[in-house]
Amino acid sequence: MQKNNYPKLHNATWPGIVGKGPDSEPPIPLDTLLELTAAAEVDGVKFDGIDIGLFEPHFDIDMSDDGLKKLAEKVGGLHLNIGSLVAPIWGGPAMGSKEDRAVFVDMVRKSCRFGQKLRELGVRPYGIIRIDSASKPEEWAKDPVGNTRLIAETFREACDVAADFGEKLAAEGEICWGGMHSWKAMIDTLEAVDRPNIGFQADMAHTLLYMLGYNSPEDRILPENFDWNDRETFQAGLKKLTAALRPWTIDFHVAQNDGTVFGSGSHDKTGRHCLATDPNGKLDIVHDAGYWLRDEKGELTKAFRHICWDGCMFPNAVMTKQQTWNDILGKMIKVRDAHGWFEAQ
Repeated sequence: MQKNNYPKLHNATWPGIVGKGPDSEPPIPLDTLLELTAAAEVDGVKFDGIDIGLFEPHFDIDMSDDGLKKLAEKVGGLHLNIGSLVAPIWGGPAMGSKEDRAVFVDMVRKSCRFGQKLRELGVRPYGIIRIDSASKPEEWAKDPVGNTRLIAETFREACDVAADFGEKLAAEGEICWGGMHSWKAMIDTLEAVDRPNIGFQADMAHTLLYMLGYNSPEDRILPENFDWNDRETFQAGLKKLTAALRPWTIDFHVAQNDGTVFGSGSHDKTGRHCLATDPNGKLDIVHDAGYWLRDEKGELTKAFRHICWDGCMFPNAVMTKQQTWNDILGKMIKVRDAHGWFEAQ
């Protein structure tokens, strides 16, 4: 019997789309990703579910009720649940015009409706709606105070909409999103929103870049020319970062990063996702996940019912190899063994 059965272990489907396209590689079909996820197995343990991005070509945000029922049957038939959903808000920047911001809020509304239907169909027992500012850091920097105010206003409207559906919104911490491109900017934005149903989505690869001050040198935590062999300083930096952001964290991605930025296709440069087995990875994935999953006293927070692996912008040849997902699942199991808990089913 497995040691712990919570948090549930999820794979993400959006890496089959993010960074793909005409100027990169073709998207990987949803069915292929579902099959690879369902087939992954390590010592009898399998993935519990998937997190999904609600954008083409995988999904139509306006999918009919009948289409949603078929989706639920397909995923449920593979013995998987659906958890967090990524809202396709990039057509309307959160700090854009009145019309832009209305598009943003409408996409959140449609995403919440999508998630509500999946809950009603019995395949989505937990999870949040993920958002970002859909704005570039350099645009935000032209008026930090005014643009943070605009983002917060948009997010407040989105939160009010989400509340009508019983949903929470999680703002993704990633250096390519204005107003959330550094850990301090992220906290300023969340505090300005001032709604009970918003929080932070922590991704281990992206938050590592927060410590290096990419796109916000004044907020860097690790010293310049940091020696990656200095594990003591690195851990002290992680403790500072997670102490500030953990109280906001309501969604969590296990991931690896080699300390560099990377972009492919139309995606801006952000923290490079590395494979779980990458020897150049700077994170001790299992140990360092504990800074997010445990409080400062070392006690489990149990702040979310599932965790997800995120690995965007890998080559298709890597992503369509079954061993890739077995290796990732193996690392996820170790994270849960170290920082999870057991509940009788």
